[in-house]
Order: sequence, then C-alpha cells, then structure tokens
Amino acid sequence: MSKKLSHIDDAGDARMVDVGEKPATLRKAVAGGTITMAPTALAAVKQGDAPKGDVLGTARIAGIMAAKRTHELIPLCHPLGLDAVNIDFDFMDNGVKVTATASLTGKTGVEMEAMVAASTALLTIYDMAKAMDKGMVIGDVRLLEKLGGKSGHWKAALG
Repeated sequence: MSKKLSHIDDAGDARMVDVGEKPATLRKAVAGGTITMAPTALAAVKQGDAPKGDVLGTARIAGIMAAKRTHELIPLCHPLGLDAVNIDFDFMDNGVKVTATASLTGKTGVEMEAMVAASTALLTIYDMAKAMDKGMVIGDVRLLEKLGGKSGHWKAALG
C-alpha cells in the first residue's frame, strides 16, 4: 500500500496543501551550511574589510529577506507570517558555517524558510567575497532540526 502524497491531487497534478483545518501550533526550523574559502578571503571576512564591505552583515539581511519570500521561490510553499528569523555565523579554520532559524505560530512548518535563509546567506557570502576567491565552495546545506506540527520534533544525526 503506497502512502498518498500531500502535494499531488487525485489526478496526479501538483497542488498546494490545504492547511485550513489544521490547528496553529508553534513551529521552528533550523538549517545550516558551510562555505569554504582561501585564507586571505577568510581573513578579510573576519576583519570586516572585504572590498564589497560588511560580508556577514549583508549575508544576514539577505538570509532574513529570503526567508520572508520563500513562497515566491518554492512553488508549493505557503506564504507565511514569520515571527522570527535569525542568521548566525561561526568561523571554521577554512570558512564560515551559517545557521538559520525560522519560527512562527501557524498551520504549516518553516523548514523551507530556514533552508532558503541559510542558502541565500551562503550565496551572499560568495557574492560579497568572490573578488578575493572565486573558488569558494558552498556545501552541507541541510535541515538540522524542526519542532512542531504533526510530526513533532526531529533532529538531524551528527555527521
């Protein structure tokens, strides 16, 4: 017996899921990824003196803006009134780790908003630092944790 897919109607066509009858609950998602770069580019990002300006500040704003517009990018996502979006950065030996957290009280999850926020922040770091290193590598973008909704709490395994 196969499980019915929620984004496919009886005719096999894509559809946006009807969440009208679902209860509003607290929902939160955390996503992350990394960007590796040359030591000179990393030093400039850390010191805040990259040729294009404040790399991480710009990436933070870009990630927040992107989360709010996820429904415009991912066709079957609902437009959401997010309560909060946070973008955090941690320096690694060879780059930057980005963590994006999105939350709301609503009828559908915010996993895609967190993923789009993390991805956009990483792409913005690339754009802001590409004059110093065109060979930067974005990777490991994934959902790290989600809370709320019918499926409850989920956390990615380490690794």
